[in-house]
Amino acid sequence: QVQLQESGPGLVKPSQTLSLTCTVSGGSITTNYYYWSWIRQPPGKGLEWIGYINYSGTTYYSPSLKSRTSMSRDTSKNQFALHLSSVTPEDTAVYYCDRYKGPIASYDYWGQGTQVTVSS
Repeated sequence: QVQLQESGPGLVKPSQTLSLTCTVSGGSITTNYYYWSWIRQPPGKGLEWIGYINYSGTTYYSPSLKSRTSMSRDTSKNQFALHLSSVTPEDTAVYYCDRYKGPIASYDYWGQGTQVTVSS
């Protein structure tokens, strides 16, 4: 059973960098052919895909966010991270980490989500 858990500050000040870590258990983040992604949901809005880092370390970000987005991983800790710079209150959302299984084109596991509020 794969489990994902988000962690990081729940409150970030405007202009700062939002950093979250996803810890994965029950499966390796280097296993073919999985993609490890971040998705967020602002209050009252739908889900928004942010980007992924895949099993080989390749990253890809949403065009609308790529200028502010960076993802990394620590394979020794089986963790991957999101860094969203220059945040504004519009970045307030519940942030989820999840796994996408390429061969079946499906998100099969999700973290529980973590609330991040951008406010001064």
